[in-house]
Amino acid sequence: MNAVLAAGWTGHDTRLIIATVVAIAVIVVLITKVKLHPFLSLVLGSLVLGLTAGMPVDKLLKSFTNGVGSTVASVGILIALGAMLGKLLADSGGADQIVDTVLGKARGAALPWAMALVAALIGLPMFFEIGLVMLIPVVLLAAKRTGKPLMLLGIPAVAGLSVLHGLVPPHPGPLAAAGALNANVGVTLAFGLLVGIPTLVVTGPLFGRFAAKLVPDAQPPERLIPERPDTDKPRPSFAATLTTVLLPVVLMLAKALSDILLAKDNQARKILDFVGDPLIALLAAVLVGMVLLGRPAGLDRARLSTVLAESLGPIAGIILIVGAGGGFKQTLVDAGVGDVITGLAKDAHLSPLLLGWLVAVAIRLATGSATVATVSAAGIVAPLAATMDPSHSALLVLAIGAGSLFFSHVNDAGFWLVKEYFGLSVGQTLKSWSVMETLISVVAIALILPLSLVV
Repeated sequence: MNAVLAAGWTGHDTRLIIATVVAIAVIVVLITKVKLHPFLSLVLGSLVLGLTAGMPVDKLLKSFTNGVGSTVASVGILIALGAMLGKLLADSGGADQIVDTVLGKARGAALPWAMALVAALIGLPMFFEIGLVMLIPVVLLAAKRTGKPLMLLGIPAVAGLSVLHGLVPPHPGPLAAAGALNANVGVTLAFGLLVGIPTLVVTGPLFGRFAAKLVPDAQPPERLIPERPDTDKPRPSFAATLTTVLLPVVLMLAKALSDILLAKDNQARKILDFVGDPLIALLAAVLVGMVLLGRPAGLDRARLSTVLAESLGPIAGIILIVGAGGGFKQTLVDAGVGDVITGLAKDAHLSPLLLGWLVAVAIRLATGSATVATVSAAGIVAPLAATMDPSHSALLVLAIGAGSLFFSHVNDAGFWLVKEYFGLSVGQTLKSWSVMETLISVVAIALILPLSLVV
């Protein structure tokens, strides 16, 4: 106890740490044991945190609601626009066009690499679960027609989706973390791609070869193997689809580059700052997609309106979880937990990036949810980002995102989706999918840490 006091600790600091541990334990138990929805679990965990930390009730409620409001305002709109873009891509046939074009050019040893490319392109605007449901039938059909091992083609596809989900905006996790840490989304996107591409190469096509040997007898259920849809159905061209998918990426990267290379009063920078803002970039992509994807597919105004409306229902839960995570984050900050965590990290001489990764790993293992792990870890380490430059705060976002992917197992919905679609046993899923997720997490942080030394 004397050593703790000598290090500058007070009884209040100890109480805040205990409150944080208790709150996280409550969230974990409610999600994993009680099977309560993560939104309600985060709300209750935030209340437990504030009350245990001794916050006045009025301040506690204001902190939580302010956190929810600011997070939904900044991140919720972007998630909604991303969902609209993904739905347009799916319903217009644009996703099928990407699949057919890329796989039509691939033969033999190039097929796993083509699967990774398809997953990365489709995964940019789509949420993980939606991309998974769309891609897995393609993987099953390709494996059947080519006679190649299922894992050789399946692992690159799911790796592409998972890497994008954890590291690259506009996916909910990276967006929420960027919002919590006040990180520049364009810089985060640029570094996410820089880290994500080599991570995908290692954990997708290269690990896929090893996974095919680990699980050589994987046989998907025949009932899940589809035939390709009618190719005579009108759909957008590959060029139009690619333009729509890459438009927000190009705009956000252009903004990030202009912030580095151009003076603040430069007119070109002001224009790029506007069009490259994530809100404007994604809005532009949706509007362009309505024309470039909708018209060739024969979608009239009424059908386009229906498609966009249908895209919002499935993401309501995600927005609520992210919003409640923002409330949890703000409660942590206003209670003073962040300052204690900052002091701990400094006293232990622990890299903030490594700390963010470790916290996200712990919450991921406990809850199974990458999104919950990301928003919770971002809230805990948020004060560490206050003094960081834009590059390092973006890398902290990526470190947390990498940690949120660590070792998917039986408490993760993605684990069961992959198991059932690929027709695997629990053991086979652990040896393939779970190992792949762990590799993504470890390879990514292994790239992020040295990158932080040179930027």
